[in-house]
Amino acid sequence: MKRALIVIDVQESFRQRANWAEVSDPDIAGKVNQLVDMTRDAGDLVVWVLHSEPGSGDVFDPALGHVRLIDGLKPLDDEPVLTKTAHNAFTTTNLQQTLTLHGVRELLISGIRTEQCCETTTRIGSDLGFDMTFVTDATATMPLPHWRTGKVFGVEEIIERTEYVLAGRFARISDVATLTGS
Repeated sequence: MKRALIVIDVQESFRQRANWAEVSDPDIAGKVNQLVDMTRDAGDLVVWVLHSEPGSGDVFDPALGHVRLIDGLKPLDDEPVLTKTAHNAFTTTNLQQTLTLHGVRELLISGIRTEQCCETTTRIGSDLGFDMTFVTDATATMPLPHWRTGKVFGVEEIIERTEYVLAGRFARISDVATLTGS
């Protein structure tokens, strides 16, 4: 079974926000690069996904120059770099067609935000019939205040909750060391 690593939103936009100081893993690029090396060594596909909000005037507006991969991440010329405008990597891109064209049936999910774009992509990928592996320590998130009460969920709570709702339902849960054998 051919697989693909999906790298979601590991982009400079997030580093421009004040809450980056509270990110669960400031070295997310290092973990992603371990998976990228493993995937390339196996001859599998790496797909890079960026989030864009054209005309928004915020850090996700491509006109401001932050919609680019974090320093240290570099796609090869033959690796797809997709730009999305939805929370998941499928709806506003040709990701599904790209994966089908390459014969991919298994996806490894990494990126920023654990509970948002990464989790949503995992759920949709599962619904589309892909065999999903959520690589938790190759995702990152920030504390999240509740929209109504203001109670703040810490990064560990968010990560635990995401693993709980995905495991056995939408994906296998794994980590970089298990996958790379390091």
